[in-house]
Amino acid sequence: MRSPRIILRFTLLFCVVHITRAAEPKKLSSRVVTTKYGSLRGFVTTLPNRQWKPVEIYLGVPYASPPVGSLRFMPPVTPAHWRGVKTVDKFSAVCPQNLPDISNETEALKRMPVGRYEYLRKLIPLLQNQSEDCLYLYFNQL
Repeated sequence: MRSPRIILRFTLLFCVVHITRAAEPKKLSSRVVTTKYGSLRGFVTTLPNRQWKPVEIYLGVPYASPPVGSLRFMPPVTPAHWRGVKTVDKFSAVCPQNLPDISNETEALKRMPVGRYEYLRKLIPLLQNQSEDCLYLYFNQL
């Protein structure tokens, strides 16, 4: 059985992706957020339900140095400081994942329930950009 935390992470990622894709086009935020590593600018979007307030979204905020080269298989190391304002308005790569083959629907449905197949059919296109450099945060502010 899969860990509930993994399922929760996929569900949250799926929700964030669909909210940002269903929302209006991106408008860079006028607010600059200062962290101890540098300044960030996200984007503001209005969600489909006009009664909700606009949401400020920050995508791909580094929380550690890329785990490549000598840092591979080591504990995370704090990210390098950056100068200027880093625009964080795009998803970064996802961590490498062993995804099931669902190219043949008939064969896939022999190995999994219909609901899981449908979920993976929507999710897998969002997981194509994979890299070991995947230590990034996504957050939003209402």
